[in-house]
Amino acid sequence: MSDTWYELQHPETVDSPALLVYRDRARENIQRAIAVVGTPDRLRPHVKTNKSIEACQLMMDAGISKFKAATIAEVEMLVLAGATDILLAYQPVGPKIDRLFALIQAYPDVRFHCLTDQETAAEALDAKARQAGQVLSVYVDLNAGTNRTGIAPGSAAVELVEKLLGKSGLSVRGFHLYDGHLRNPVFEIRTAECEEGFAPIAAMRETLEKIHNLPLEIIAGGTTTFPIHAARQNVICAPGTFIYWDEGYGTGLPEQEFLHAALVISRVISLPAENLVCVDLGHKAIASENPIDKRVRFLNAMDVSPVSQSEEHLVLQVAPDHSYQIGDVLYGVPYHICPTVALHQEAVVVENGEQVAVWKTLSRDRRITY
Repeated sequence: MSDTWYELQHPETVDSPALLVYRDRARENIQRAIAVVGTPDRLRPHVKTNKSIEACQLMMDAGISKFKAATIAEVEMLVLAGATDILLAYQPVGPKIDRLFALIQAYPDVRFHCLTDQETAAEALDAKARQAGQVLSVYVDLNAGTNRTGIAPGSAAVELVEKLLGKSGLSVRGFHLYDGHLRNPVFEIRTAECEEGFAPIAAMRETLEKIHNLPLEIIAGGTTTFPIHAARQNVICAPGTFIYWDEGYGTGLPEQEFLHAALVISRVISLPAENLVCVDLGHKAIASENPIDKRVRFLNAMDVSPVSQSEEHLVLQVAPDHSYQIGDVLYGVPYHICPTVALHQEAVVVENGEQVAVWKTLSRDRRITY
């Protein structure tokens, strides 16, 4: 057996490009995440990273019972995995409302929640809930500075909560915030920025709880602010990438000690020039939204530099006297694992260098049943 943790003992059995998941390392990452917050009850992991029933069940095996999803398909995947407390971390509009309520009615023993940040959207949810004879649990989505979704904390958010409390089809559970724009690699600076953004949210919760004598939960942050929010009282943390980790966060968040647990495997398929090799790792196999030098880091090919990429090809510059040959296997750490996972129909699960299972990337599809 190889001393290199990532190498397959029989790589000839795995076609490339492919996604490899190292199950023991994923399990270790789950335990490390729990150690950061102290108890599984303080975690609501985002499953957009793994998108598979089996990965979610690893977290449930470790005692995690609450989850967060971005799509209806991810919500349904969680139901199929056996999860019983699921937040759709998205404001459903249009047909998504009907799809969500179809799941609610099909699985009455599951606790479903969703986000809202605007009264008109909330009115549509309220109307559907009353029509269905349901009371829908909602979290008010707060804009903590990302400027992607949410309502700014303050008087407008307080007013929205007051209006939601008057809607018989809705039950206000608390607040949700994502501050993923805070990415300064200096942890002390990122912490100060996070504290500044969270202060008005904490004050707003305190005010509303006193007025209404109603406990309001806060679900805060993603991966970049995970250890900061974990240090707070009465806050639920919702990271997602930790289970597999990636190069982007591995280099950008040096304070977080998670293991690379998912790689892409590729092969040299051509030697088009004396200083170039081509591998089968195109746009369709690895997330390519970053600059070309920030898409993959090869663990066993440190002397290559990517120069071009297309749908099925990645061309690498090498020294003219290189020793690469057709068929050589390369193992790469993606810079962004979440969309990389979504590009693969399945993940090859590895333990001790051997393929032990295949996990279907079930919720990369937009629809499973509902």
